[in-house]
Amino acid sequence: MSGAGEIDDVFAELEALLKTADVGAELAERGINVSLAMTLVEGVRAYFRGDKQQAILELGTATDEIAARLARSRSGEPGGPPS
Repeated sequence: MSGAGEIDDVFAELEALLKTADVGAELAERGINVSLAMTLVEGVRAYFRGDKQQAILELGTATDEIAARLARSRSGEPGGPPS
C-alpha cells in the first residue's frame, strides 16, 4: 500500500471512531462537537490529497463556527459550547 493509501486509511478509521456513540459521548462531555470535528477531519484529509480548495472550505467552515460559538459562550449568549 502507498503512503497516501495508508494516510487515507487513518482518516477513514478516525471518521469511523468519531461516528461511534461512545466516542461521541466522551467528546461531547469535553465540549467537542462531533460534526465540527468531522468537518475538520475532512479538511485535513482534503489537504493531504492536495485539494487545497476543499481544505480551505472545510477548515474555514469549521474554524468560523468554532470561533462564533466561542464568542457566544464568552458573551453568555445561547448557542455556545460544545464547539
